[in-house]
Amino acid sequence: MSPQQKALILPKRRGAFEVGSRKIPSPRAGQLLVKIESAALNPADYKIKDTGMIVTNYPAVLGTDIAGIVEEVGEGVQNFRKGDRVSDNSFIRLAHGKYNNDFTAFQQYTLTVASFTAKIPPNESCDSAATVPLGLDTALVGLYGKQNGAGITPPWTKSAGSHESKRPIVILGGSSSVGSYAIQLASLSGFYPIITTASPRNEELVRDYGATHFLDRNLSGKQLLAAIRKVTDGPIKVVYDVISLPETQSVAWDLLANNGTLVLTQSASVKEDEGKGRKVIVTFGNPHNPQNEQLCCNSWARVEKWLSEGTIQPNKYEVLPNGLEGIVGGLERIKSGEVSGTKLVAHPQETQ
Repeated sequence: MSPQQKALILPKRRGAFEVGSRKIPSPRAGQLLVKIESAALNPADYKIKDTGMIVTNYPAVLGTDIAGIVEEVGEGVQNFRKGDRVSDNSFIRLAHGKYNNDFTAFQQYTLTVASFTAKIPPNESCDSAATVPLGLDTALVGLYGKQNGAGITPPWTKSAGSHESKRPIVILGGSSSVGSYAIQLASLSGFYPIITTASPRNEELVRDYGATHFLDRNLSGKQLLAAIRKVTDGPIKVVYDVISLPETQSVAWDLLANNGTLVLTQSASVKEDEGKGRKVIVTFGNPHNPQNEQLCCNSWARVEKWLSEGTIQPNKYEVLPNGLEGIVGGLERIKSGEVSGTKLVAHPQETQ
């Protein structure tokens, strides 16, 4: 194996991507070196490029969703060996404003942390597995995180039972990656009804994920509120607004019952009101953050089984051409709103 690899590099803050080379890192204790077969794209990737947020050290390599083959195993790693296919989330230290190039996706080889790495079952490909990590972790922390989420009892705990059974939940943006996993986790937790919004062309998709009721995302705020009230008159204690624009937050806030929780993926534009006890949580899917670590360790231990049994379905995906170079155009498509209900995936090994 050559000590050098190809990588999609952001040379400076708000710069332009270019394909270059960098050294292949070596795994330390508790880490794996993975040959990346598939890397999925996320909106955060173009936002980092355009705004300079999160990343402080340049040149930088971006990307968070990884699937590939284990090349080397660090000391103390028990559950993987060279040649294993793996699915991994390497969204490293995002909450702390740090981004470690040795743990990112837009390159041919990367390090992963064994605790947040799962084997890919035979029924899934590297492409489908690459759509899982960030979306699933963000949905999971938003629902079950005690500090960074709604604090719902995780479905794998003994005390979960049917605690959420017959309790409604609203998920705004159900065809997005995070939304799709939020729907599936809500179903796993026993919520009913599971009400979601999406564009009409994605109605069948969100129903396949487990949504019991679909509403057109193009409805006005008043129309959406009225439609949801027709579905359930029960108090809505959890609303997960994956879109998190000011207009969707306003609707979500109006839906939320007293002492309920609104989960967002972007900064809040609504203000908490102490009188009704409603609260707003801005979540993020970083399993390496100490507040999320135990929760995500428990979930990642189940990812292989969830995928194998179909409990969690990966996102629909489209493979981009031209390896790492194809990522640039893919991010532009995401930015311009051309991608819906589908995850874009690149093959770094196909880079010329």
